[in-house]
Amino acid sequence: MTALEQAVSIAQAVRDAGGRALIVGGWVRDRLLGIASTNVDLEVFGVPGDRLRELLESFGRVEAVGESFQVYKIGDIDVSLPRRDSKAGRGHRGFIVSGDPDMSIDEAARRRDFTVNAISWDPLTEEYFDPYDGRGDLERRVLRVVDPQTFGDDSLRVLRAVQLAARFELALDEATAALCREIPLDDLPSERVWGEIEKLLFARRPSIGLALAMELGIIARLFPELEALAGCPQEPEWHPEGDVWVHTLQVIDQARTRIDDLPRPQQIAVMLGAVCHDLGKPATTAVIDGRIRSMDHEEQGVRPATAFLDRLNVRSIDGYDVRQQVLGITAQHLKPGSWHKVRDEVGDGAFRRLAHKVDLELLARVAKSDCEGRAPGQFDCSAMDWFLERARALGVEHRPPEPILLGRPVLALGLAPGPRVGEILKAVYEQQLDNQVRTLEEAIESARVLLAQQN
Repeated sequence: MTALEQAVSIAQAVRDAGGRALIVGGWVRDRLLGIASTNVDLEVFGVPGDRLRELLESFGRVEAVGESFQVYKIGDIDVSLPRRDSKAGRGHRGFIVSGDPDMSIDEAARRRDFTVNAISWDPLTEEYFDPYDGRGDLERRVLRVVDPQTFGDDSLRVLRAVQLAARFELALDEATAALCREIPLDDLPSERVWGEIEKLLFARRPSIGLALAMELGIIARLFPELEALAGCPQEPEWHPEGDVWVHTLQVIDQARTRIDDLPRPQQIAVMLGAVCHDLGKPATTAVIDGRIRSMDHEEQGVRPATAFLDRLNVRSIDGYDVRQQVLGITAQHLKPGSWHKVRDEVGDGAFRRLAHKVDLELLARVAKSDCEGRAPGQFDCSAMDWFLERARALGVEHRPPEPILLGRPVLALGLAPGPRVGEILKAVYEQQLDNQVRTLEEAIESARVLLAQQN
């Protein structure tokens, strides 16, 4: 049974109990836009909370999501009563929330953030309820607040505005933009900020939301590392598109076209790598011999990239060290291009050693995006393809080679446990990286020779 089919069944049971269940929020918006959505939110009118839970339990296991909110989860469906919010403290959590089954449909819609999210739909009659003309705003491609008086009570809505604008390519109306500029954002925890930024990065064109965030002053307030990119000049010969901020937005959009075949943590690493790759330029850019240069900006970008990731509290995601990859991409993003220029001089060992610092395939994807994120078609970006092909041929596109020699064979040579074992293993591994050691027998013999030399 699909989520919609289950929602219809629940709506029928609610109707039989004397109430009415409407699908609300994002599912309705997506339906109007022709976008498939699996998560369904039902708002139930005319049925008290305790009776609603009894009714829902006949459909399976019911999980309460904040009992005081009277929100119940059944599979992919969230079921709730219309809610009254009263501001009781600072921040997006500073609310007293209570369910009110007697609230009108129009009144329930008024508590939502934007008109495009304030449309509800009856799955039994297929009737729309749209008291704030959200359908008209969708047709006009406009994002507009429902209630200007209460919109600022939840500062997270400012970030929601930019991610919705990016995901659905909507323009903020002037009044909404003015509100977003005025609302303080210093009460938002990093996890909630990241939740909205992550959605933005998976928009078809994330640059729409990021450019809007700059325009609204969000970047200045939350991400000074990114704000510094605006106005930072680049050598026109290599960057005819403009300053580092303009370039970064183009790189991000390019990166978004190169991630759909990756697992989600790796997708995030590529997108954040694109965001961070040139964060070292503001501190290193200077005019040298009449040309704009940013010497060592890759390595110098690690510190601001770390600060940026700290603001989002991004570390490991689903067990994958996203932070390490983003910092590795930042520090190494010029390697594919620079190595290609001297490709006959770059040995296999260089690739194997670089694989210790970063996933070479992710690096190649960001480097290709960096190359293409300038004037499309004006630059030869085949270096990144060469780089990735070489990494794949060596089998190190995702990780460095495993050491052939481990501790036990070294101990069997008569060496006592201690630091010297690690020294021997490291020396033999370095030989392995340079193709000087290919088999276990060769590795043991190399260890024997090293021991004899030390003795």
